[in-house]
Amino acid sequence: MIQLTPKQKQELRLVLQSNKTKLEQQLLDAESATGVVILDQSSVGRVSRVDAMQQQSMAVSTRAKAETSLRKVLKALKRMEAEDFGYCSQCDEPIQFNRLKVQPQASHCLKCQDQLDQA
Repeated sequence: MIQLTPKQKQELRLVLQSNKTKLEQQLLDAESATGVVILDQSSVGRVSRVDAMQQQSMAVSTRAKAETSLRKVLKALKRMEAEDFGYCSQCDEPIQFNRLKVQPQASHCLKCQDQLDQA
């Protein structure tokens, strides 16, 4: 397989940095939505309370996914600084550029990722 060119690495770095910024903003926006649901029971009906709790639950789930994605992006940026970026963490073979364009935080080649998914 072919290693990434400096131009390809720079392109992927920009994508990762953009993703990092978006995820950090998403987490900031989600802070207020994941707090404790407090409703005045004398003025809000049961359906409204249930709806508010469901919205909070969805916000908590969305926040957890964003935190997981951000961790993966940060790890990819660290691998890029350490010159480990673009190589499979299992077999140490280069990861195809097309895969990294779609999922720049990928740490496994398709073959190894397929094996992990089947396990």
